[in-house]
Amino acid sequence: MSTIQEFAQYAAAFERAFESDDWSEVTSLLAPDVVYEVGLPILGKARCEGRDEMIDWFKESLNTLDRRFEKRSLALIEGPEVRDGVVWLSGTATYEAASVPPFVLKLEETLRFEEGLLVRLEDTYSDAMKAETKAYIDTHGEKLGIEDRTPR
Repeated sequence: MSTIQEFAQYAAAFERAFESDDWSEVTSLLAPDVVYEVGLPILGKARCEGRDEMIDWFKESLNTLDRRFEKRSLALIEGPEVRDGVVWLSGTATYEAASVPPFVLKLEETLRFEEGLLVRLEDTYSDAMKAETKAYIDTHGEKLGIEDRTPR
């Protein structure tokens, strides 16, 4: 299986888990010692190490951000493509709810696979995007039940 195929399998499993909250398929695609650099500490964590911690973090972050909105739409800007052995992509997640203006979160993501398992995931956000996220949460978070959870 190519690296892009491994990415596509992981991404599809993640979206199914987002809908069903059954993370068993995603878990099976993660190396036991997988590392996730979250990149957006306002959500409450900067790094996850290990399969269980990463799955727990996915559940927590989706429940404290994504699922607070009525609609979540993903879009690719560039990629996915393989760069130096890792999958790279740039994309957006657009969040919508009736009581607040839409919020568009832009990120770059890299994923490293070894022997069919994800071993490293890194999300990167520009400083401007981090500031926009903080401003949005400060302004609209209370209506949605979202708070700034930056580790102190």
